[in-house]
Amino acid sequence: MPEKPNIPLPSPLPRIRVLQIEDSLPDAELVISELDADAIDFEVRLVDDEVGYVRELEDFKPHIVLSDLSMPGFSGERALELLREHDRDLPFIYVSATLGEEAAIAALRNGATDYILKQNPARLASAVRRALREHEAQKAQRRAEAELIRAQRFESLAMLAGGLSHDLRNLLQPLLLAGESLQDYQDDPRLARLGKLVRDCGRRGLDMVQSMLSFARGARRAEQVRVGALLDALNLLLQGSVPRNVTLVLAVDDPELSFSGNHTELQQCLLNLSLNAIQAMPGGGELRIEAGQQALASEFFEAGESANEGRYLRLSVTDTGCGMDEATLAHLYEPFYTTKEGGTGLGLLSCKRIVASHGGAMRVESVLGQGSGFHLYLPLSVQFDELPESEDDEHLLGNAERVLVVVEEAAQLSLLVDTLDAWGYQAHASQSGTAALQWIEAHGVPDLVVMDADMNLFTGVRTLAALIEHGYERAVVLLTRPDAPPDLEEMPEVERLYLVDKPVATFKLLGTLREALDGEA
Repeated sequence: MPEKPNIPLPSPLPRIRVLQIEDSLPDAELVISELDADAIDFEVRLVDDEVGYVRELEDFKPHIVLSDLSMPGFSGERALELLREHDRDLPFIYVSATLGEEAAIAALRNGATDYILKQNPARLASAVRRALREHEAQKAQRRAEAELIRAQRFESLAMLAGGLSHDLRNLLQPLLLAGESLQDYQDDPRLARLGKLVRDCGRRGLDMVQSMLSFARGARRAEQVRVGALLDALNLLLQGSVPRNVTLVLAVDDPELSFSGNHTELQQCLLNLSLNAIQAMPGGGELRIEAGQQALASEFFEAGESANEGRYLRLSVTDTGCGMDEATLAHLYEPFYTTKEGGTGLGLLSCKRIVASHGGAMRVESVLGQGSGFHLYLPLSVQFDELPESEDDEHLLGNAERVLVVVEEAAQLSLLVDTLDAWGYQAHASQSGTAALQWIEAHGVPDLVVMDADMNLFTGVRTLAALIEHGYERAVVLLTRPDAPPDLEEMPEVERLYLVDKPVATFKLLGTLREALDGEA
């Protein structure tokens, strides 16, 4: 006996909802029998008038509509028109005994997916399968197009942010320097408090500028992240987003704890989780954000995670909202899966990737009707040393060394010079490279040059080259933007070059000056 050919079975469809428009019960049963014969798992609703049809579109939410062409008081053309007003892509198949060739072409032109003659229903099941597959492909394509549009918007935002960041940094720099200078007046508590307020406002503004720039560009930069600063920035971003019926609780065991990471990415991750938690509590509740340390053993980690036992920072975002069932938890990190209207289904996946890129792990726990908790575990194995910001650091004082400060922006230049004068240096201001050369010709070579890398009229590279030609062979402190560092290969050869991020923090600058000058000895 010859062997039966190995014919591949069609891939099974999930259970589909079929809305059938038909006034003849025998004809309706004939259509249903074709789906049964092809082992399609379906649920069907039968209607024969416009009122019932519109109601079922809303209540039943069908995956596909099968419609006769003409019925007493209702028609397939009207059903198609109403469907396209409701959903422009949902499959619609005519199943009729009276559809001629011209009418079939017109139906397809008006938005029908396919047509089947009742005299030849054998093609119905395959037409349904194909229509549903094409519908899913259409939805995937629309999601991809939406993501492309979003990417293009972010690219435009990156260009805008890059153009604004330089000017905003120059505006914020005086706030930082002036605030730190005012804090020196400890004998006048009012001025000291004002100085702290001004400095903190400048730092918050800088954080917001950097967040906008880094988020728009998608830039990753390893840096020192202080837990207290991270949650302070998050608290600032959440202001105005937390409704009155939601209580926000921040609990931090050690605000000064620092670790290696990317402040902006983690801030966006926590913000995403917090906004999700708020949406899960439409009737109010408690949003709790906690930070603490925890020792993790290698058994804690799952396949694919960095299984490094040791000390970890645990960041938790918990709510008392609606919670999630097992089905939702199973699909939580699938791309484009979302339970929110208008959601992209990419937020949690992005958050998980951010945590993984930090060498950490993410866990979730949820009870339906009681709330959810997301826990981020970030390794604490890498630490940074930080210069103490204290007015008692006598080793930062100058010894009347001559420092030439070359900065184009007038307010920033004035404050830098005043700050260095207050700390015991002889600071001299030059608002351009040309002015710096004129000063050297008149007064000789200084002990140190502090120069802005972002000058426009006479660039930092040209200024530095000209200084070297005039006999300057000592250290250079270059003020740079962390998001756009200078190309050091373009720089003329300098034996000792020190980079200080802008906006300039007073104690970072003073420490770098002492390091540069003491290295001359």
